[in-house]
Amino acid sequence: MEKNVQDVLHKPENPESGSEQEDSGFSNSEQKDDSCGEVSPPSKAAHGDFSDPVYKEIALANGVINRMTRDELRAKCTELNLDTRGVKDVLKKRLKNYYKKQKLKQSAAAGGPGDSYYDYICVVDFEATCEESNPSDFLHEIIEFPMVLIDTHTLEIVDCFQEYVKPELNPQLSDFCIELTGIAQEMVDEADIFPRVFRRVVAWLQEKELGTKYKYALLTDGSWDMSKFLYTQCRLSRIRYPQFARKWINIRKSYANYYKVARNKTKLSCMLENLGMKYEGRPHCGLDDSRNIARIAIHMLKDGCQLRVNECLYGGEPQSVPISAPLEGAPPPQRPKSRD
Repeated sequence: MEKNVQDVLHKPENPESGSEQEDSGFSNSEQKDDSCGEVSPPSKAAHGDFSDPVYKEIALANGVINRMTRDELRAKCTELNLDTRGVKDVLKKRLKNYYKKQKLKQSAAAGGPGDSYYDYICVVDFEATCEESNPSDFLHEIIEFPMVLIDTHTLEIVDCFQEYVKPELNPQLSDFCIELTGIAQEMVDEADIFPRVFRRVVAWLQEKELGTKYKYALLTDGSWDMSKFLYTQCRLSRIRYPQFARKWINIRKSYANYYKVARNKTKLSCMLENLGMKYEGRPHCGLDDSRNIARIAIHMLKDGCQLRVNECLYGGEPQSVPISAPLEGAPPPQRPKSRD
């Protein structure tokens, strides 16, 4: 590699993974949506003072990284003890984030992002009743309620929850649903109805002191889990939609914006493949899906992405949370209340 490349991409002390301020997890169109909060002009402090000379050094490093081949990127990652898996664009992002944090640290620049705002991220991926060709008025009932808990400080999965749920509106599962999810009829027949399962979910979250001692956020693979499945199920079970689930991280949106890929490249299988990983477990098993989504989230955090809430439920529909909205954790979970 050329001498000037080595000068720019020298090996700093105490290697860590960093984060790029420019990637917020929102597209330009999403930043204009104020359905879930008032939009205020972004402050200079919120985005950093880019007049500091350190940002010129970061830009030079980014330029060098952009000209590197995939083999050079992997060699540099190996040298810095970074993960060498993933497609070329992922490797570029990883190195850029690494050098950005190191440059900010070395220059003692204020506000260099790195640590996650949340102490825990709770991944949710429901399985629900379905038909091979769902009618437009088909009401999906949750039949598996899984949760996987990520410690954002250790970047590890630390616990999980799973229960099956007995559907009441359509208690007989379709053959298509059984084959797709691997959930047998007797598994839901022997399960509790949703309100009882949900009370145990809340108790599990409360035991973790989420929303009281620790800041946390829910994370889903898309918008449907909250806006479609949970919203519909709460109405069918005649309980109020929980406050703690009104905002969440849509990892597809975060992934697309962070790694600069098209939205049609954010299926679970595509995200895993682009990060150099393979699916572990049985597809469409809610717990296995949740674990694989958690693996992606952990990988993104290691690559320097600051996962943050980017969607909310408003009027029964998912809406984008504007980038100017205050960064806050989910409220403490409470037992479900009956609807009047």
